[in-house]
Amino acid sequence: MTEKLELLAQLMTEKLGERAKRVVNACGEVTVVVSAADYLAVAAELRDDPALHFEQLIDLTGVDYSSYAGEGQGGRFAASVHLLSVKNNYRLRLKVFAEDESFPVLASLCEIWPSANWFEREAFDLFGILFSGHPDLRRILTDYGFVGYPFRKDFPISGYVEMRYDQELGRVVYQPVSIEPRENTPRIVRDENYGNVGHG
Repeated sequence: MTEKLELLAQLMTEKLGERAKRVVNACGEVTVVVSAADYLAVAAELRDDPALHFEQLIDLTGVDYSSYAGEGQGGRFAASVHLLSVKNNYRLRLKVFAEDESFPVLASLCEIWPSANWFEREAFDLFGILFSGHPDLRRILTDYGFVGYPFRKDFPISGYVEMRYDQELGRVVYQPVSIEPRENTPRIVRDENYGNVGHG
């Protein structure tokens, strides 16, 4: 397995050249990072090159690196795409960072892998990443009137508004959140003498 991953990492370096900003072989997976400008062309090559032949897009998700404490990533918002080559028995993660974190836009992969459609809609709905060229980019999990993007790290846990059914009006209404901010970790309540020697 290790040899196969090393071979795939080497193949990515050879095939993509300078377009591969980083090729990482870690934790039993190979990740290739490309720029937003090269994203679409690299994706098409990954699908069409017989030595690669990544015919299936398994998953695509958005990522928010705003409070990431690790090594510099290259931006706040990224799309992480998981690809499978059944023919060559390879799995690959393709990662791309949006250039503008205030208005993140990436190219859509729907023309290359139609399965990207719903995944890109999720990334748009939850992270606010726009995919140019997407045939139907609209919310998929949140309500049409939802404000903000709930998977962004700066989105409040309780949200901005809540909805409820109003009996008098006979419809769903939106109102400001009435939930008081609270700690996410439960407090541990111990009796007064807990831990004292001889307490029993």
